[in-house]
Amino acid sequence: MAQFDVISQEGVQFVKVTLKDDSFRAEAGALSFMTGNIAIRPQLPLVGGMIRSMYSGEAMVRPLYRGTGVVYLESSFNDFYVFDLSGETWILNRGTYWASDDEIHLSYNREPMLASFWTGEGLIDYRTKVSGRGKVVLACPGPVEERTLKNERVTAEGGFVIARTEGVRYGVRRVTTFFRSLLSGEAFVRTYEGTGRVLISSTPLWRAQLAKKLGISIGANDVS
Repeated sequence: MAQFDVISQEGVQFVKVTLKDDSFRAEAGALSFMTGNIAIRPQLPLVGGMIRSMYSGEAMVRPLYRGTGVVYLESSFNDFYVFDLSGETWILNRGTYWASDDEIHLSYNREPMLASFWTGEGLIDYRTKVSGRGKVVLACPGPVEERTLKNERVTAEGGFVIARTEGVRYGVRRVTTFFRSLLSGEAFVRTYEGTGRVLISSTPLWRAQLAKKLGISIGANDVS
């Protein structure tokens, strides 16, 4: 399998991928440069996959890199988080997928219609789904904490939960009355409930504000 290393230099991070007759996929446009004997093979999805990618806002083509050498993906003010899949399925927040082993299967998961509507994502909302065995790299707005749920609930504002296992249900609920929500600025929150695991990236507010002023993507598309 490919080796993924997150390198930090001069306030930015980038992902270095080492291949020894291996292959991996990456987000479209993520390549910075590469050395060695490596071929890039863009693969178009089927028609259904194209339609889902349009509704998800994710890249339609995620190229495959195959061969022997080293690939450097673009540097970013994001953090990058590498984790292992051992046969389970994860659903990723929009904009967080960055790279993965070729053995990882990429597909889409449709989120509940009402939850998507009340959180401002529209009636049809697809998210990238990864499954299989191997490593996945996420682009995230800050350090990541993994939590295991045992028939429990996590309540979060915005996109701070960046990924969840398939058994964790995604929903939405009102946190207060309409008039109180006008004063507090909070009307609906996202809920993640059941048994499984979630990845949480609680970005400091100053970092999100700075990135917004500079026009820099910070990974989780809807951190507010």
